[in-house]
Formats: sequence, structure tokens, C-alpha cells
Amino acid sequence: MTPQAALARGLAELGLALGDGTAAKLLAYLDLLAKWNRTHNLTAIRDPVQAVSRQLLDSLAVLPELPAGSLADVGSGGGLPGIPIAIAQPARRVTLNDASHKKGAFLRQAVIELDLANAQVHVGRVEQWRPLERFAVVISRGFANLATFIARCRHLVAAGGVLAAMKGAYPAEELAEVREGCDCSDVRRLRVPLLAAERHLVLCRPGA
Repeated sequence: MTPQAALARGLAELGLALGDGTAAKLLAYLDLLAKWNRTHNLTAIRDPVQAVSRQLLDSLAVLPELPAGSLADVGSGGGLPGIPIAIAQPARRVTLNDASHKKGAFLRQAVIELDLANAQVHVGRVEQWRPLERFAVVISRGFANLATFIARCRHLVAAGGVLAAMKGAYPAEELAEVREGCDCSDVRRLRVPLLAAERHLVLCRPGA
């Protein structure tokens, strides 16, 4: 199966209706990631078809579960899930954050090369980040355990917004460690096309 065929099949299974040229831009992002990965070690995934399922489709599977509004991808690394989300939803404002200047350089280059007018990059430690406007969604993919994610990032969430943690198997132990003051009872199982592994999305709503 080619990456193009894998992406077409995956998008069809997810039921995502994307704009013209979106699939091509998603694949262009994977090409850029692979190019930089040769010298910058941004991802362990080398196989192009695996990259479609484990990076693109894994990121896009969260879209039906997320509320509308501005989004921050913290600990974005190579741009996951923020860049696929920005490509798929050009009307959503997306900010990509990472503490690493090396990864930040890649994120900035990706925003330029992929012509992502709705995306911007903030390089720096998330605990010290004080954006002018807080976000409707703050999402992470492998950034930290739930309690740490909440502690470091809750100040970024606008009133009524959510912290969205992408997880593999159902994170029972992490959920048990969440303290009062943040409701993480909304856990949604995701089905990622072409991927046999379990995936869950935990939506946490901080209290006032």
C-alpha cells in the first residue's frame, strides 16, 4: 500500500471531509518531517505507510472529539498532533509549542513551507508561557502523565476550555492520580484506521 492509498483509506474510515489539496499537504508534511529527521532525530518512525497511520491518522482521529476554538499543542516535538490538525482545519488557530530550539526551528520551517496561515510557533518551557489569549483546547501527545500535564498547562486554558491528553491504553493509574479541581472523567476511546493499538483521549476540564 502506498502512503497516498493509506491516507485516502484512513480519511474515508474516519469520515473526515477535508478541503481540496489537504491530503497532498498532509503528505508533504510527512516528507518534510522525514527530511529533517535524517539529521534532527524528530521521530523513530521511518516507514512511510506507518507514518500515515501512527502520525497523520493518529492525530486526525481526535478531531471529532475536540471542541471548536483556538488550540495549543504543547510539547509538539515534530508537530504532532498540531500540524495535521492545522492542515485539516484551516479555520482553527493553532499554536505549536516546544521547549527545544531545535524542534522549534523545524516547526517554524514547517509552518512556512506548508503555508499554514493559521499556525504559529512558541518556543519555551510551557510553565513559563503566558500567552496574551488563553486557548479553548490545550492538547498533548506523550508530553507527560495526566497530573503533570494538568499542573503545567492548566493556566493556558480559557474559561470553559479543555486539556486534551492523547493516550494509548486506558490510563486508569494516571486518572487515579488526578487531584480535585480538575474533572477528567470524560475519556473517549478512539479508533485509528490501520492501527491495531489502543488509543484514548482524556478531556480534562479545570475548575475555577
